[in-house]
Amino acid sequence: MENKDTIHLLKECDAGSKMAVTSLDEVMESVQDEKLKELLKKSKDHHEKLGNEIHSMLIQFHSEEKDPNPMAKSMSWLKTNMKMTMDKSDATVADLLTDGCNMGIKSLYKYMNQYPNAESKVKNLCNNLIDIERELRKDLRSYL
Repeated sequence: MENKDTIHLLKECDAGSKMAVTSLDEVMESVQDEKLKELLKKSKDHHEKLGNEIHSMLIQFHSEEKDPNPMAKSMSWLKTNMKMTMDKSDATVADLLTDGCNMGIKSLYKYMNQYPNAESKVKNLCNNLIDIERELRKDLRSYL
C-alpha cells in the first residue's frame, strides 16, 4: 500500500533541494573569494546529487516532483536582489545563505513532524538534506 506521508515528505525534500540550488545560483556570480566559491559549488553539487536521488524515488512511487512555493521563491529572489544591490560583499552572500539554511532546516524538521509515517529511507534522505544545510551554515560562519 502506498504511504502518503512518504510521498508528501519526498515532495517537500524535492522542493527544498531545488530551492537551495536556485539560491546558490543566484549569488554565485557575486562571490569574490575563491574558497567561498568552491564551498558553494560543493554544496550545490551535494544538493543536486541528493535532488536526483529524491527525484528517482518520486518516480518509483509514481509521483510527480514538486517545485518550490512560488511565493517563497519570489520573496527569496527579492530579498537577495535587494541586499546584493546595497552590498555585493561575500559577507552579504554568507548572510543570505545562512538565513536560507536556517529556513530550510526549520522547514524540513516541520515536514518530518508533519509526516511521521514516512518510510525510513525517505526520512534518511530528509536528514541528509538537513545535514547538508547544517554543514553549509557552519562553513559560512567565517564569511559573516
